[in-house]
Amino acid sequence: MMNTSIGILSDTHGFIHPNIVKLMNQCDIIIHAGDIIDEKTLQALIPKQKLIAIQGNNDTHITHLNLIEKLSFSSGNIIIEHGHKHGHHQPSHNSLRAAYPNSKIIIYGHTHKQVIDKIKTPWIINPGAAGKIRNYGGSKCFILKINQFQKWKITPYVFN
Repeated sequence: MMNTSIGILSDTHGFIHPNIVKLMNQCDIIIHAGDIIDEKTLQALIPKQKLIAIQGNNDTHITHLNLIEKLSFSSGNIIIEHGHKHGHHQPSHNSLRAAYPNSKIIIYGHTHKQVIDKIKTPWIINPGAAGKIRNYGGSKCFILKINQFQKWKITPYVFN
């Protein structure tokens, strides 16, 4: 496996910050962790390989999306779910870890707050809101790079 770059965003609520679109479109894979609202916004995301998007609690009208997706690599699995089923205001990291103990990373959205929890495996991460709604000081996203030595590195981004 060569180097893989994965753009991670969530909670766009019908608008994606233009700098995030630019950053995402340089990636091999893009993951959207839900609350898309307006499916047309996904058309701006053009990864080199594939786009994975899941349904958030505000996306029940986008019926072709799953609630949970899994992305597998030789060095570990990524689970993507919106997180609202693991506690309404603040999804429980213990609950997420119990649900997916064999993952390397669990990605959720919902809270609009950027989180990187690497206290134990699986890592639990939330890219924060990539749009205008409740973005707490700026639109946010992550880039996850997996290099040829199977090392995983998460870089957070914030755009005002």
